[in-house]
Amino acid sequence: MIAKSRSQFRESPPHSIAHPRPSRLLSTNTNLKHFPLPLSSAIACPAQDQGTFDCTENGGSIECVSPKYAEIIVIRHGETEWNTNRRIQGHLDVDLNDVGRQQAVAVADRISKEPKISAVYSSDLKRAFCTAEIIAKGCGVIEVTKEADLRERHLGDLQGVVFHEAHIVKPEAHKAFVSPREDQEIPGGGESFNQLYKRSTLALQRIAKKHQGERVVVVSHGGTIRALHKRASPHQRCGKVLNTSVNVFHLSKDEKWCIKSWGDVSHLNQTGFLDSGFGGDRNSG
Repeated sequence: MIAKSRSQFRESPPHSIAHPRPSRLLSTNTNLKHFPLPLSSAIACPAQDQGTFDCTENGGSIECVSPKYAEIIVIRHGETEWNTNRRIQGHLDVDLNDVGRQQAVAVADRISKEPKISAVYSSDLKRAFCTAEIIAKGCGVIEVTKEADLRERHLGDLQGVVFHEAHIVKPEAHKAFVSPREDQEIPGGGESFNQLYKRSTLALQRIAKKHQGERVVVVSHGGTIRALHKRASPHQRCGKVLNTSVNVFHLSKDEKWCIKSWGDVSHLNQTGFLDSGFGGDRNSG
């Protein structure tokens, strides 16, 4: 994990919202105060579909995933400067900031200590792909496979706009964005939620079919992960998807989905995380 001296601590850029969020930590100094961790959703796979079991490989005993399903660890990308500024990203290719890279290192360290990862997949946008490369390196995976269908929702004319200004500068696009209609497309080439849902869930199912009995990592985006949650648990609220949060899905070959764990950011105890920042909820991208 990367540590910075106290003189290098920074506060996030100010923005004109009613309740500015606190500065975040960039240090591993355990004497400093950290944000409380969010509660994971109370959603679980059936007992027979949880956990790993001992099997043998090269004469030794290791932990394996049941051959009945693929265990897919879905992780949101690390923080970007546009997250801190509440600027809508969508398909625009924004890179990680320093905090985001530290978050990626932290989650990579965590995943590397868990049972073997067979493959790492990622959205082709830089903020996800850079996060995925850091995870792959930590887990000894040689290559990250890009999957464009894991991209964030295309948000049309809202892309590049600061969220709290959107209703003024792009009123029609904003109206479409906050519409409860899931088939509502956004002016400027933006997708509906249904279009996002279809492409992202089909992508995850394709990955699962290739990796039955294996653990794989998928790095994606807040809106996309919310769509995946809806596929696995349509009657449960998703809550906010924080940067580098870990969400574990089990997907069977016959297209049954369940969620083993949700919203875990315990690896960010030492780095801090963007608790109230933009991204990962139904009104962001």
